[in-house]
Amino acid sequence: MADRLAGRLAIITGGGRGIGVGITRRFVEEGAKVAIVQRNPPPDEILSDRTFYVKADLANSEHIVSAVQAVVERFGGLDILVNNAGIMFEKTVEEMTETDWDQMMNINLKAPFLLTKAAMPHLRKRGIASIVNIGSIEGLASNPGHPGYSASKAGIHGFTAAIAVDHGHEGIRCNAIAPGWINSELSEIYIDSMADSSRVRRELLAMHPVGRLGEPTDVGSLAVWLASEESSFVTGQVYVIDGGRTKKLPLPIG
Repeated sequence: MADRLAGRLAIITGGGRGIGVGITRRFVEEGAKVAIVQRNPPPDEILSDRTFYVKADLANSEHIVSAVQAVVERFGGLDILVNNAGIMFEKTVEEMTETDWDQMMNINLKAPFLLTKAAMPHLRKRGIASIVNIGSIEGLASNPGHPGYSASKAGIHGFTAAIAVDHGHEGIRCNAIAPGWINSELSEIYIDSMADSSRVRRELLAMHPVGRLGEPTDVGSLAVWLASEESSFVTGQVYVIDGGRTKKLPLPIG
C-alpha cells in the first residue's frame, strides 16, 4: 500500500457507486480513511476497516449538516472533501420543468455548496486541507439535451475557483476534475439501450485518441494527487480527464 494519503480523513459523496467507487478505492490504497456519504448503502465489497457509510439524502440540507458532523465525530477531524455525487438526465429547455431544473441544481450544485460550508470549519482546523469537486467536460461544452447538467457542472467549475480564492490563505485548496466518458454500470446500461449498441461502442472508442474509455480509477488517481501534498501549489484549477476526446476535431467524412 502506498502512503500519499496516509492518515488523511476524507468524505466522498457518492463514493459507493460509479466514479465514486474508483475514488474510494484509490484513496484507501493510498492510506486514507473514507466516509462514504450517499442515500443508498454502498456494495459490501467497498466497506472495510478504512471505510464506513453515512446515509444522507443530499437534497436535504439537514441531512448534509448531520452527515458531516457524524463523520467528524467518528474520525476526530476532516482533511479532504470530495464532492462527487451527482445526477444527469436528458431534457431540452422546453422539455424541462422547473422541478426538473431545481432537482438538478439541488444535487449537482447546491449540495456541494452545503457540504463545503459544513466541512469548512473542520478543514480549517487541519491547516492543510483539500476539496476536490467532480465537474465534467460538459461544464466546458455540452451534449444535446443537457442544458441543466451542463449549467450545473459549469457552476461547479466556477464555485471551485471561488473557494480557492477565498480560502487558500487558510491552507485549504480546492480543485475540480472534469471527466469525459467513464465506464460504469449506468454507462453500460445506456449503451445497451441503443438500437445498434455495437456501432455506438466502436464510434465511442474512436472518439478517444488514447484508444480506450475511462475507468473510475483513472479519476480516482487524479483525485489522489489533488488531495495529496504533491499538488500543494495547485488550487482553483479544472483538470480535464477524457483521453483526449475534447482535443480531437471531427472530420466531415464517414
